[in-house]
Amino acid sequence: MRSVSIIGVGLTKFGEIWDKSLRELVAEAGIKAVADAGVEGKEIEAVYGGTMASGRLIGQEHIGALIADQLGLNPIPAHRMEAACASGSVALRNAMLAIQAGEHDVIAVGGVEKMTEVDTAEVGFALGGAGDQETELFHGATFPALYGLMARRHMEEFGTTEEQMAQVAIKNHKNGMNNPSAQFHKEFTIEQVMNSGYVASPLKLLDCSPISDGAAVVIIAETEKAKKMVEQPIEIIGSGQASASLALTGRSNLTGIEATGIAAKKALDQAKLEIKNVDFAEVHDCFTIAEIMAIEDLGFFKKGEGGKASEQGKTAMDGEIPINPSGGLKAKGHPVGATGVAQAIEVTEQLRGNADKRQVKDAEIGLTHNVGGSGATVVVNLYKRA
Repeated sequence: MRSVSIIGVGLTKFGEIWDKSLRELVAEAGIKAVADAGVEGKEIEAVYGGTMASGRLIGQEHIGALIADQLGLNPIPAHRMEAACASGSVALRNAMLAIQAGEHDVIAVGGVEKMTEVDTAEVGFALGGAGDQETELFHGATFPALYGLMARRHMEEFGTTEEQMAQVAIKNHKNGMNNPSAQFHKEFTIEQVMNSGYVASPLKLLDCSPISDGAAVVIIAETEKAKKMVEQPIEIIGSGQASASLALTGRSNLTGIEATGIAAKKALDQAKLEIKNVDFAEVHDCFTIAEIMAIEDLGFFKKGEGGKASEQGKTAMDGEIPINPSGGLKAKGHPVGATGVAQAIEVTEQLRGNADKRQVKDAEIGLTHNVGGSGATVVVNLYKRA
């Protein structure tokens, strides 16, 4: 099987970007990625794009073709991948598989979402489609409610507290202060998080990731070719994807996401590594409880100890395992289709040693963990310098 590496990255600022359209965001990220890779358009052989709800949010479907068009890459094949909030990682994984299969040598992978063109209620309904409409959304269970249920169960079984969840938000906003692309550059105290008002008990406003616009693009290539193209390619050394019941009612338990463990095992086995070999991770913290469950399900901490680990600073930049040095979805922002690709960009910058004030010391192996919906799709990737 051929190896695949990232050779170029491009990211827009995440946030409420009123002065740029979806296609302008794609073009901005794409131009940056192509320039970073030092390639010409004629060298790119295919496009894979991730987006979740562009049809409902801005009335634009056929996103794969739009990305190819905006980047001036016609007539190469262009693909749109949709897997809710994991769309970007699924796009990256499928592009990687195409190179491994020998179909292409160089591919542009993008993720994008423009979420601020409609009101909050419409965004909530669109995102609710990532769960089970019939058994959840149509009964009023939006994603804060679903993750609220998981948080409450985690609290009941393991003694996790709202204060421990608040520490996740505090840590990620602190990390986000050093990320120029992050949506928020503001730190919070425990009192501010605890007093931010309930959205779906026990989750409060500052336990939730925001509504965001943004785009992210990476250029990937077969590794031997990549070594001839750039000075420091970042190799994807393991990749795993797994699925689970769309609705929470089909899950064996609510205190974790089973697909995370399955995807992680596949990625680790492929890389011939153990979780203890990972130096840092970008995990899917759409809600603070999601990060706590992720660090347990990935195996960084035993089940039920994620809350305590967060409270004790074990996931901070100077802790045992730095989690979300970018600020995570919580502070960096969560334009859902772009998130998985943006995670890969953060790992790339860390392994290149280009992360400036948020640089993880002696980073050799990085991990990304991207979740679709409440856990029906999970992608885990592992990376190192080629």
